[in-house]
Amino acid sequence: MKGPGTHPEVGASGFQLPPLALYVHIPWCVRKCPYCDFNSHAAGSELPEEAYIDALLADLEQDLGHVHGRELTSIFFGGGTPSLFSANAIGRLLDGVEQRVPFARAIEITLEANPGTFEQAKFAAYRQLGINRLSIGVQSFQEAKLKALGRIHDGDEAVRAADMARKAGFDNFNLDLMHGLPDQSIEDALEDLQTAIAQGPTHLSWYQLTMEPNTVFWNQPPELPEDDILWDIQEAGQALLAERGYAQYEVSAYARDGLRAQHNLNYWTFGDFLGIGAGAHAKLSSPEGRIIRSWKTRLPKDYLDPAKRFQAGERHLDQGELPFEFLMNVLRLTDGVPAALFTQRTGMPLADLAAARTEAEARGLLLKDPERLVATPEGQLFLNDLLQHFLP
Repeated sequence: MKGPGTHPEVGASGFQLPPLALYVHIPWCVRKCPYCDFNSHAAGSELPEEAYIDALLADLEQDLGHVHGRELTSIFFGGGTPSLFSANAIGRLLDGVEQRVPFARAIEITLEANPGTFEQAKFAAYRQLGINRLSIGVQSFQEAKLKALGRIHDGDEAVRAADMARKAGFDNFNLDLMHGLPDQSIEDALEDLQTAIAQGPTHLSWYQLTMEPNTVFWNQPPELPEDDILWDIQEAGQALLAERGYAQYEVSAYARDGLRAQHNLNYWTFGDFLGIGAGAHAKLSSPEGRIIRSWKTRLPKDYLDPAKRFQAGERHLDQGELPFEFLMNVLRLTDGVPAALFTQRTGMPLADLAAARTEAEARGLLLKDPERLVATPEGQLFLNDLLQHFLP
């Protein structure tokens, strides 16, 4: 899975073609969780693996015009629950992708998995395919909390999943963990974090449960902790993670030993990504600096229908939108980005941000650093307020 090196193209405006990643959406779950607003659907007795892999490769084939000679720096299998698919199916897809787009030498390939779907032999086979990172959706280790979230696993299964990941050869894996759960105390939240840390993950995604439209929880909201408890959980949890060697580098991402999620970093630094699969989204640039966002047909039955198009729509970003689009991503990063990246990713002069930067700095939301674009601690807490300064 190695491909030739490529060099980004540089236009007269200073724009450079960014790194390219691939997102693969597998839309089926064992069952839909009440808080989930992702494009996921309860799996039937049989999954259409072969037909779906065929569709994914045909979908990618139609998007090859956006590659422009670049190689893939990362691949992310998201869902849904991608680990419902067999290793044979995932392997056929990876082979087909690599035949069409070269892989970078140090490509990161992540697969999302849920504890209730873990099988030692299957995950060892995933590792042999070249998948080198897992993201395990734990959410909590406590029985009452898991039941409230509609999860199909229990705490013991979550612990065993982390153990099986290591035994299968994954020395780089993430645990997804929520806080601010129904009836959760500070002690409950810290116990979950301590249990997660004890499993030795290289990365933790630790984020607050939110009520999203078009979910069961939106229509039938559970009783969540008061704001002061949520704040105390956040502060205590961040202190614990720092103490245990997990450095925060994004709003909800913490990494040990520098093992940050390269695929997510590409999103947050306004890189390009192909998106294949039902409901997948993409952000793609041309060598001339035109940027489009596109999205695929959402329902699996429509995506698998040969009479229907894979792409459901696309939107070209105009120049007035680019500052907000760029900063909406990069300001999530704790250390921000070099200021020069703005021009490299958008083709626009940094001076176009000057007035808004001055306003945001005056409010204490943006750090006064001519060399970097980085939110202050207050700016990260009130990111929406900070971004209002850069609206078109």
